[in-house]
Amino acid sequence: MSTQRSGKSRPIVKRFCHHKAAVVCLVILVVLIGMAVLAPVIAPYEPTKPTGKFSQPPTAEHILGTDKIGRDMYSRILYAMRVSLLVGFLATLISTAVGVILGLVSGYFGGAVDKAIMSFTDMVMSFPYILLVLVAAAIFQPGMWSIVLILGFVDWPGVARLVRGNVLSLRETNFIKSDIAAGMPRRYILFSEILPNTVAPVLVFATSVFALSILDEAALSFLGMGVQKPTPSLGNILEGAESLSVLTDKPWLWVPAGAVIILLVVCINFVGDALRDAFDPRNEE
Repeated sequence: MSTQRSGKSRPIVKRFCHHKAAVVCLVILVVLIGMAVLAPVIAPYEPTKPTGKFSQPPTAEHILGTDKIGRDMYSRILYAMRVSLLVGFLATLISTAVGVILGLVSGYFGGAVDKAIMSFTDMVMSFPYILLVLVAAAIFQPGMWSIVLILGFVDWPGVARLVRGNVLSLRETNFIKSDIAAGMPRRYILFSEILPNTVAPVLVFATSVFALSILDEAALSFLGMGVQKPTPSLGNILEGAESLSVLTDKPWLWVPAGAVIILLVVCINFVGDALRDAFDPRNEE
């Protein structure tokens, strides 16, 4: 069994490696995630305690300078990456789980169940996305877990539609019809036959949700509706960019955080595009 799986995965890895930019981005992502996970070990200072002069430019002691109250910017960005990546990952996990379950049920059972789920999905998607997120963030108390739940329960419609479409096509295949004719349990058909054949497109779609969740967290924290200080996140570090004097005279207060957000989102999108091509057997050379 393991030999068969490694044989099937080999062409996928080969097609992924054809995308040199995606391989580089994957390495960068692994490095950034490793730095975030090891932040308590490699951060030179506590991220919430002043350790230097106010708004100090980069020096040997503080390689990215200090913020407006003397906290080390390098340490804060390391911990901020942890928070932003955790928010993005958990929000993606929730939205993917909700979307997969609703998509499976809607596509397999059809009829009134399909109509009800898809009507609700269309209703959620009819609202402007950013407006829906802002309204939800304004209703609930700001904080990391509130943002995780808000983004998790706002991003699921795309996943649900994708899974439903795959289920509708798989339901008409001979191996699913033979399972139904043999009287196999619905749970087995859904989770052992249909779900494994929808993992690839869901995984690719999840990368875009992950990148979008990181951007949304940064936007909400920048507006003061997301992760609250003193807990650092890439979004609330960018709050310093609201001042024109900071934008022009103190770039170390916002450029590193902005650069990390751009790097994370670009790398995740490159990896997602490469995964899409890698899982498509038509791209076999």
